[in-house]
Amino acid sequence: MTGPLAAHMGAQHGYWQRSETSVATLGLSEAEREAIARLERDVIEPSMTALVILEFCTQPSPALEKLVAEYASKGVKLVRLDVAKDRLIAAQFRVQAVPTVYAFYQGQPVADITSYRTEAQLKAVFDQLLTQLKIGTGEAADQQAEIEPLMAMGEQILAEGDGPRAVSVFRQIFDLAPDNPEVAGGLARALVAAGEFDEVDLLLGSLPAQVADKPPLARARAALELARAVPAADTGAIEARIAANPDDHDARFELAGAKAAAGDRDGAADDLLEIVARDPDWNEGAARKRFLQLLEAQGFADPWTRSQRRRLSALIFT
Repeated sequence: MTGPLAAHMGAQHGYWQRSETSVATLGLSEAEREAIARLERDVIEPSMTALVILEFCTQPSPALEKLVAEYASKGVKLVRLDVAKDRLIAAQFRVQAVPTVYAFYQGQPVADITSYRTEAQLKAVFDQLLTQLKIGTGEAADQQAEIEPLMAMGEQILAEGDGPRAVSVFRQIFDLAPDNPEVAGGLARALVAAGEFDEVDLLLGSLPAQVADKPPLARARAALELARAVPAADTGAIEARIAANPDDHDARFELAGAKAAAGDRDGAADDLLEIVARDPDWNEGAARKRFLQLLEAQGFADPWTRSQRRRLSALIFT
């Protein structure tokens, strides 16, 4: 997007690329990671198919709320963040005054609309964004309606553990929408589940920059890294080492990697959290980092991920 609507987007775009690239390695506190996860769940993920208006405020704007409600059927959603409570996010977006309002689409801030205050001004901005981004009408909406049931099918098959069949489904969707980051991410994760690691590398390397930097692809990269960490193998010898010495964290970390590679996310999470409980600083926090990577691969909005985050928080804050 060009012109006044794109003002000040360069800095924010750069921030989000850095944040989404490797959440597990930023060295943030657990509360800060939770804030990042909320931003991904409430703003970034919905913005893959909708225009999300993010308002940093202390007192909500009635005009903005009214107009978003009117445009909800056209694919517009409002998310508010209280700058006093969400200081990390406000600081990362360099919010210097309130209200500050950004528009997000497909995982990236596309416009700073802070200066538009009246209903007439906001309506003109919304109409321009929806037209330029082709949201809610025309070819983009038709394509989204076509691929949504196929995506649901592919995700269900993938959840059932049938990687090759999921690959077949996602390939068909990818042929329809090769520039859709959720489709590309789904295909990459299916290829990981099928053990086609080299093909995942080729796929990720072939994507255009505007797709490759989106959160669904970060999730796929996390899944690939986990799958490659330790190949699935007979873990009897590793388990014997742990039985002989429960504080053999190298062995337990290796066992967690083997379980993750074999698709046993619960077992991998249990072993990683056991290391955190026994020695949270072991190997520069490697177990905690791998645990967060496991959650990223699962998807931050997944109920399993949220329950596992609570387990980690309980360990850290008690």
